[in-house]
Amino acid sequence: MDIYAIRKHQLIKLIGSQKKGSCAERWNMAPAHLSQILSDKTAKNLGDDVARRIEAIEGLPRGWFDSIPAGEESSPTQTSNEEMVVSASDQVKQMLAKVKGLSNDVRDRIVAAADATSNVITVDFSRPGQVGDEVWIAHYDVRAAMGGGQIPHEYPEMLQDIRVSPKHLREMGVTFKEHFHLKMITGWGQSMAPTIKDRDPLLVDITIREFTGDGIYLFSHDEMLYVKRLQKKGKDRFKMISDNKHHDAEDIRVDDTHILARVLYVWNGQPV
Repeated sequence: MDIYAIRKHQLIKLIGSQKKGSCAERWNMAPAHLSQILSDKTAKNLGDDVARRIEAIEGLPRGWFDSIPAGEESSPTQTSNEEMVVSASDQVKQMLAKVKGLSNDVRDRIVAAADATSNVITVDFSRPGQVGDEVWIAHYDVRAAMGGGQIPHEYPEMLQDIRVSPKHLREMGVTFKEHFHLKMITGWGQSMAPTIKDRDPLLVDITIREFTGDGIYLFSHDEMLYVKRLQKKGKDRFKMISDNKHHDAEDIRVDDTHILARVLYVWNGQPV
């Protein structure tokens, strides 16, 4: 059962015999939005921000929506989702085989985070998550170009979520406040090689919406999406830098640049 199926299960249980309209009003939601989340005919999911808001309003523990208590029946889709995670694990192993310089310990941690069948890291949805336990990170169908730019999707689609351990991410040097601030996107192009190669998955923090120092950012400029290094150049300009030395740096205006997230980790073992 994926995280959104779990949240839907918990949402239905929380509403119980209450009127949906009154629940929506109490949770500062449009009734139509709540109906879409509850419907089996739409792909609308209960997102992180709304889940945390409802938990706070109802006085529930943080993360209540993300786990099912012991004894409650799990979804019949659990087996198929487990098979999908195994497939993701195989992909991670193939990527790691091409990465040099990683210790066996780091490799084991990365594989364990992607492998639902591993005996190194396990997850039990019958209890609330604890520090170091696995969590789900949403993988968006956003192709951020490392070259000439990509036209952004109006509504990014969800790809397969990734199961990771926040504790191990921090041990690998990834700095973040909350795991639900993290999302996965895909790099596109060669201009950031060798740091980021074409189609590498990227771990980003979507709460970073302004320049916080030199680093790699996901941003839009002239209605195109980019993943590039940004440096501040004076008060009103950024220097947009490609790690690939065959691509020249460019100066872009701060006012025309909209930062959407900061890249924290490249899912090929490369820190940034």
